[in-house]
Amino acid sequence: MRTPTRNGGGEILRRTLGRHRGKLAAGTALLVVHQLAETAVPIAIGVIVGRAITTGATDALLWSVAGLGALFLVLTAAWRTGARLIVAAMQSEAHLLRVEVAGRILHPRGVRTDLRSGELLTVATSDAEREAWILDVLPRIIAALTGVVASAVTLLLIDVPLGLAVLLGTPVILGLMQLVAPLITRRATAQQEATARASGMATDLVAGLRPLRGLGAEREAARRYREVSGRALDATLRAARTTGAFLGVSVTVSALLAVGVAGFAGALALDGRITVGELITVVGLSQFVIEPLGMLARVPGFVANARASADRLALVLDAEPLVPAGSHPLPATADLELVDVSYRSLRGLSLRAEPGELLGVLAHGPQDAEALAQLLSGHVPPEDYRGTVTVGGAGLAELDLAAARRALLVEPHHTDLFAGTVGSNVAAGRPDAEPEAVRRVLEASAAADVVGAHPHGLDLAVTDRGASLSGGQRQRVALARALLAQAPVLVLHDPTTAVDAVTEHAIAEGISRLRHGADEPRAHTTVLITSSPALLSVADRVLVLEDGRVAGQGTHGELAAADENYRKVVLR
Repeated sequence: MRTPTRNGGGEILRRTLGRHRGKLAAGTALLVVHQLAETAVPIAIGVIVGRAITTGATDALLWSVAGLGALFLVLTAAWRTGARLIVAAMQSEAHLLRVEVAGRILHPRGVRTDLRSGELLTVATSDAEREAWILDVLPRIIAALTGVVASAVTLLLIDVPLGLAVLLGTPVILGLMQLVAPLITRRATAQQEATARASGMATDLVAGLRPLRGLGAEREAARRYREVSGRALDATLRAARTTGAFLGVSVTVSALLAVGVAGFAGALALDGRITVGELITVVGLSQFVIEPLGMLARVPGFVANARASADRLALVLDAEPLVPAGSHPLPATADLELVDVSYRSLRGLSLRAEPGELLGVLAHGPQDAEALAQLLSGHVPPEDYRGTVTVGGAGLAELDLAAARRALLVEPHHTDLFAGTVGSNVAAGRPDAEPEAVRRVLEASAAADVVGAHPHGLDLAVTDRGASLSGGQRQRVALARALLAQAPVLVLHDPTTAVDAVTEHAIAEGISRLRHGADEPRAHTTVLITSSPALLSVADRVLVLEDGRVAGQGTHGELAAADENYRKVVLR
């Protein structure tokens, strides 16, 4: 089920037309001039034949050829300039939409949508591009209608029945097209949704390729992708068949109308009711009018794609924020408290991390650890959990968003690095950090080994998602980044699962020394959600979670001596 929107695709299309109205109006006017000039070409040829060639007037012929050349210059210049303006508006709108969607997705408050990451990527790229087509479609519609009307008026002046045939036949053709337009829109929407799902799954598969290989699940993943891709293919073929059949019928009807007009004009010429020049004009116009009628026949397909993409853009742009804005300032104290919290597997969980405390949390069930880290991340809407979560005595949902992010930082177990360098990743949250501060966090996280092992040091290139580094190197660089932020409350979820035991002990000592050393003011609170004995051993206190609530607490040594289950999990 998709997230409902406030305004929908229609409002997005209207906004697009409104914010490019200058270029749109100028481009449309020039395309209209181009269409009128094209309409004038068969008229001019008919006049040349009737007044210059049949009379043998050389001067008239030369002036007529010069005038025809000037007409083609106007025709070409109007098209080139008008098309350039329209394309500039389209590309500008596509850019604005991409930036807007990206900003909405990356907004600190989040976006309430069930679109997957790959689908969001499709919305920000393909759908933004297709929605901008409306800036090309509208001028073409107006220009095509202008060409049809100009042709009909000319035919009316030559012979009333000929003009009426075009004036009455065109609305009939357009009416028939509108009857099929809703079906084309539905098929286009279904096709774009199916394609987006396939793209989303492909993106997720590429991102998770290493774990899939580790599990030996490549074949199952490929089978599921084939199924999704097959459904996308079926939807695409259905849309193509509908559009193809529609175009075939509409173009055939338009061509029959043009042929009928030309045939009728031939009969009138044989009866002497119109001249040879007028016959040439009528035949030329009947051939010309096929082009604007064909354009009008393709309009429903273009509009359907633009509207379907606008509707998908609305799923993101009109979606409600995931978390409230809040208004409380940054809290004065660095304590964290949960009171009777129920969320996912957590059942009435209550715990408190005192200011300056290094608190360890051991969850017998990994789902409890995941739920706790997710809840503290600040990305869970208040209505999705029960109980209260406070930082410095202020409700997490009530804090100003920027203040909440500065007060509480959660480094999840599965972290991503950005394309760039090790240095740019470490300093992502504090680009103005002093070199000494960077050196300290590199040592505390054991990431100094990553930097020191390569001649480029902090300038060591990092590819997207940190794929150029090993799992342990990625964890250490991400930990250094989290430590450099100097958040009053820092929550680390399994930060050392990919490093060896020696490095893990060094990291445990580094975290304790950096955030809770003798020289540090007791302004930092750290929560380690882990089963690592090295990390738990440096904690001031350890809480044991079982079945979603606190089942015991004490120091690591006390729990290891008295709790058999604790020993089995931690000292394995």
